[in-house]
Order: sequence, then structure tokens, then C-alpha cells
Amino acid sequence: MEKIVIIGGGFAGLNLCKRLDPRKFEVCLVDRNNFHCFPPLFYQIASSGLVAANICFPFRREFRKMRNVSYHMGHVKDIDLARKTVTTSYETIGFDRLVLAAGSTNNYFGMKGLGEETFGIKTVAEASHTRDEILDRFERGALCRDRKRRRQLLSFLVVGGGPSGVEIAGALGEMKKYILGKEYPELEPGDVTITLVEGTSRLLGAMSGKAQRKAVEGLEDLMVNVRLDTMMKDYTDKYVTFADGHREYYETLIWTAGVRGEPMPGLPAEALGPGGRIIVDEYNRVKGHEDCLYAVGDIALMVTDGYPKGHPQMAQPAIQQAVNLSKNLNGGSFSRKFVYKDKGSMATIGKNKAVADIAGMSFGGFFAWLIWMIIHLMSILGMRNKLSVLVNWFWNYLFYNTSLRLLLRPARFPLRRHWGD
Repeated sequence: MEKIVIIGGGFAGLNLCKRLDPRKFEVCLVDRNNFHCFPPLFYQIASSGLVAANICFPFRREFRKMRNVSYHMGHVKDIDLARKTVTTSYETIGFDRLVLAAGSTNNYFGMKGLGEETFGIKTVAEASHTRDEILDRFERGALCRDRKRRRQLLSFLVVGGGPSGVEIAGALGEMKKYILGKEYPELEPGDVTITLVEGTSRLLGAMSGKAQRKAVEGLEDLMVNVRLDTMMKDYTDKYVTFADGHREYYETLIWTAGVRGEPMPGLPAEALGPGGRIIVDEYNRVKGHEDCLYAVGDIALMVTDGYPKGHPQMAQPAIQQAVNLSKNLNGGSFSRKFVYKDKGSMATIGKNKAVADIAGMSFGGFFAWLIWMIIHLMSILGMRNKLSVLVNWFWNYLFYNTSLRLLLRPARFPLRRHWGD
């Protein structure tokens, strides 16, 4: 029985684990976290709409009936293709075949120190930290008697006009429009500034023009300032320098502008393409190591006529690549080329506000929001999680009220320097 090691338990890695033939393969999943999570809803953690437990599911519980699959916690430190071993934080694991499905991480496009000064929603930990920072600003703003300083404290900048940027900006806009007056009577809507900047001329660049226009309209209705064709150059001492040279103060900068492949130590330089992604052929095999090394999902760069820059770094390409690779591995030969079937795109802006491009049609409003909600709810692992999310959504829909706005600072680790100043 061949041993397959899969690095990364996201959409691609988990689906591959489930589909590999237990009669042919012993499967070892390596991930730094002991749970699978649902990244499309990270923004709801950051905006206090959900807690992390609502959208995470333990690997060991998922694998308890899959006797050929084991989970190993660890961060990959080295990959030795000659010896066919993976070294993690805790052990060295041998393999016959290795699948890289580690996903992506934030891309700061060479701007030094940005990772330490800004906040993200790329992981559960980042989203939870960002939630604490947002609540911290509101609480400190409510105490501040200096109006100029209060407005500085409550200035939020979201960089990046993709789905994540639009969704977190919309969630902040809902807090400003519907929650501020009820829970923070010391503050006025004019005290809070929420700005979304995008370097190109369009939000949601992969979607239709109709969806893009509706997204801008929805955000503006939530009192979000949308700036297109606006590039950020630097962020130092809370001041953002834009490409045209002007500077503005923003206390909290949420970064959603770009991603790059998760670094995999030990891979040959020639295997890496633009954005740190791993170059693969139409079967998801890595060139020069076709017999034992594969990459799927966000970390994989498969160049085709339809996708000259690789497939979108989203859930559907990752899932479909995993399914296709499993069929080739189970069949014992690489006879099925990967062909991406685009099932559509969608993004939510707020209550009854969403946009969707599905089957050649573009629509928005309540119907798009309902479809978005159903599809995301079905995709979450665990019936208990589905019910918890549904109850939270239903309650928030009726009352714009949640008990999840809890500021949970770490107890044993240093706080960021501006906490408590």
C-alpha cells in the first residue's frame, strides 16, 4: 500500500483525503491546525457575526471512520524529495507520493513591515485578532473626549476590492449604520470612517459589470467610502501613503489586497512561479517529479489558454482539482486532464445585499443574498455548526443583535503596543 502525505487540510487537501481509495493508499494529512475551517466566512469572525467554533471542524472527528487516514499536527520545515521525507515541527515523515495543498498566505507586494502593522482575515487567528482590534477601537472611541482623536481611533481602511474586502467593508458598514446607535450611544455615525480602496477601476474584478456596480451601490448605502484606481504605497505610523503621494491617517488597516502561495521549504526554485505558486501540468503534477509530487488548490499554478495566470485562488478550483487528482491516482494512470468548470461567483455586502453571477446570469439583492447564505451554509462541516450558524444569522437578520462582540485579549503573550496606550 502506497503512502501519500498531504500537506494542508483546506478545501483541496480534505477533499483529496476523502476520495483516495482506502484499498490502495495510506494517507497522512499534515496541518499546523487540528481543524478544517471555512475561509469564506472569516470576515464574519472579524465582524463579530460568528465565533471560530461555528466554522471549524476537527480533523480527527472527520477522519474517525476513515481507517486509512491519519492526522499529524505540524508546520513544515523541510521537504527532501531525494529521500522522500517531510520534516515538520515535531517529526520526519516518509512518503511514496507527496501532495502540496497548503493554500495561500497574505501578499504584501514587497512593502516591508506591513504584516506587523496591518490586520488580516486570511486565517482563523488573524480574523479573531482583527475582531479584537475593531472592538478595541470602538471601546476606546467611546471613552475618548477629544473629538479629533476619537475620529482618528475610529478610522478604518480596507485595502483590496475582492470578495473578502467587499464583505468585511460591508460588515463594518452595517456596524456603523445599525449597531453604533444601539450599543455605543457615546458615538455618532460621523465619528466612524470606513474606506475601501482598490487599485484597479473595478470592485470584484472577476464578476460582471452589473455585479460590480451593485457592490459599489450596496457599500455606499452602508456609508462606506469606495475609492477605485487607488494604490497604496506605504503604511507607517498609522499614515497611509498612496501612489499619488498624498497621506491620510488610518488607525486600523485591514489588508485583503493579495495572496501568494504558502512557502514550502525544500522545493527546487524552478518549481515556483509568480506569486510563490507551484507550477503544475494539466494533471497537477510538478515538473521533474511527476511520479511523486503534486500540488492542488491555491498553491498550484496551472497555466491554460483560458487561465493564462492560473486558476482563481478560490474554493471551487481547489475542490475540483482534488477530485480530478484522486480519480487519476485511484485509477493508476494520469488519463484525466483537469478542466475547470466555473460554477459562478458571489459576494455579500450586508443584510439583503449580495451579488451573484451564476450560469451566465447576474443578479443582486435579497435573492442573491439568499442563495449566498444557502450555499455557504451547506458547505460548512458538521450539523451542529450548520445549526449554530443558521441561528446566528436568523437572529442577526431580525434584530441586528449578537452576544458575540467580545474583546478577548491574550493573557500570556505580549499585547500589540497600541493596546492600552
